Amino acid sequence: MRILFLFLDGIGLGENDPEINPFARAKTPFLNQLIGGGPLTRHAAPFHSDRASLLAVDASVGVSGLPQSATGQAILLTGTNIPAELGYHYGPKPNPEVAKYLNGATIFSKTVKAGKKAALLNAYPPRYFGGIESGKRLYSSIPLAVTNAGIPLFTKDDLYAGRALAADFTGEGWLQMLGFADTPVYQPLEAGRKLAELARQYDYSLFEYWASDYAGHKQDMPWAVRQLEVFNEVLKGLLEAWQLEEGLIVLTSDHGNMEDLSTRRHTDANVPLLVMGNSDARRGFSEIQQLTEIEPAIAKFLRV
Repeated sequence: MRILFLFLDGIGLGENDPEINPFARAKTPFLNQLIGGGPLTRHAAPFHSDRASLLAVDASVGVSGLPQSATGQAILLTGTNIPAELGYHYGPKPNPEVAKYLNGATIFSKTVKAGKKAALLNAYPPRYFGGIESGKRLYSSIPLAVTNAGIPLFTKDDLYAGRALAADFTGEGWLQMLGFADTPVYQPLEAGRKLAELARQYDYSLFEYWASDYAGHKQDMPWAVRQLEVFNEVLKGLLEAWQLEEGLIVLTSDHGNMEDLSTRRHTDANVPLLVMGNSDARRGFSEIQQLTEIEPAIAKFLRV
C-alpha cells in the first residue's frame, strides 16, 4: 500500500463567492463530483463517500499570525507543531530554526530508514540547481527535506526520460517560460495518468504544485481559474489510472491564499484535506482536525 501526496501550495477553503474565489468560478466538474457536487469551498467539508473524504483542517495550529509556507510545509513533513515550539509562523523559505526540523525526522527520512522507496516527483530545471550551488537560491522546506533524506532531486534529464513531471503537471511552463523547445508536454488528462504511473514506483511520493500560491499573491483570477481547470483534468486522469486498492492519494495545503483573491496575503482559512482511496484505507485520516495530525497518519499507514 502506497501514498501519493499532492501538495497544492496556498489553497484554503473559502467562501462560495465567484467574485473573489476561483474555486467558485472555475469549471471543475470532476473535482466537484468527487466531493459531493459543489465547488471546493468551506461549505463542502466534511464529506465522505465510498471513494473520497474531504475534511477542513486548521493550519494556524494555535499560533497567532497568518500561517506561512516554511513552517506549514515543515509541519506536513514532520507532524511537529513547529510554530508553537518556535513561537511564530515563518516563510517562505526555512530559516535555520525551521531547517533543523527537516533533517532526519521527516516522512522522507522515516520512509528511507524503513527500507522503503520515496521520491519528490517534480523535475527541476538547470538554473534551479545553479541557484542552489551559487547560494543565490535557498531550498524550500520540501526539497530540503528530500535532499536531507539522501534522495536526489529530479533534473531535466529525468523529465525528458519520463521519470518526473514539471511543476505545472503538463510541461507547458518549461516550453513557454523556460524556453526548452523539446520538452515533453502532456495534455492534462495524460499528465494525471503519468503521475499515477510515477507514484506506483514508490511507497511514498510527493508532488509539489506551487503556482497556486503565486496566483494568490498576484491576485490573478484568470490564471487561477485556468490552473484549477487544468488541475481538474489532471485529477481525473490520475484517478482513472489509480487503483483504489493500491493505496491513498492525499491532497492538502500549508495555508490559505488563492481562495480569497481580495487580498495578496495568506489567509487563516482552514485548508482542505482530500483523501482518495477505499474507505478502509482512509479510516486513519477520518478524524484529522489540525495540520500536525496528517504526517503521523501517513507514517502509521506506511508503517514507518
